[in-house]
Amino acid sequence: MTSGFESPGRLPAVYTTPGMSSFTEFLGKAAPELLPGRRHLPAGHSADIAPHATTIVAIACSDGVVMAGDRRATMGNLIASRDIEKVHPSDAYSLIGIAGTAGIGIEMIRLFQVELEHYEKIEGAMLSLDGKANRLATMIRGNLGMALQGLVAVPLFAGFDLDATDPAKVGRVWSFDVAGGIYEETGYDSIGSGSLFAKSALKKRYRPGISTGDAIKLAVDALYDAADDDTATGGPDVIRRIFPVVMTATAEGTHRLSDAETGAIADAIIAERHSQPGG
Repeated sequence: MTSGFESPGRLPAVYTTPGMSSFTEFLGKAAPELLPGRRHLPAGHSADIAPHATTIVAIACSDGVVMAGDRRATMGNLIASRDIEKVHPSDAYSLIGIAGTAGIGIEMIRLFQVELEHYEKIEGAMLSLDGKANRLATMIRGNLGMALQGLVAVPLFAGFDLDATDPAKVGRVWSFDVAGGIYEETGYDSIGSGSLFAKSALKKRYRPGISTGDAIKLAVDALYDAADDDTATGGPDVIRRIFPVVMTATAEGTHRLSDAETGAIADAIIAERHSQPGG
């Protein structure tokens, strides 16, 4: 029994060829059918077959970046999940959040995490922040076929730039389109169905050089505004004690705020809104 290998007991050449620093490229040669973009779908629009994740915000601050996402996933007019996690570390100094088809987005995050770890192990060095953003754009481009059939997943990427020469520009944020177009944002950005309202809140309150603490409060505040006007964005769930996922990427690495920390911020915002419901 050869288990599909050319010679019994030996790995195919693709597994032993040196110099392939991209895991996605390796997978495309070794087992292309496992790549999300190579999956065969029936003809037609498939947007309604899976839950959708919604609003993510990212803010560049004095120490790096803050990224936060609400916890709701919807399927049509139903709430598919109240506690989905849409913001994750992509490596030690960068963050990724997804909006769109939740399953595709989570798969993209995991593949991106492996891509960066694989590069670091093969090359013995970490990819630059620009390089990470470009790798992510390439992965999105590979998913274009599924996106055109309605299974769209668009990420928001942000990180601490270890190579920055200007201390005021250590935090950087990138957005993407479904075709893999990549755009570096100035200061902040938001994606997902509630992004119009979240970006309006950020536009009014963001200031360059904002402290990490203020950026965290601003992110939760912007998500509150998004949930106030967008039915697909979940607000702070004070009954179940479910609050947005908030992460930071600084010179010390990535960090996820505890539920107790985020809950305290959300409770303070809710108390403020009692006297001024409009924000």
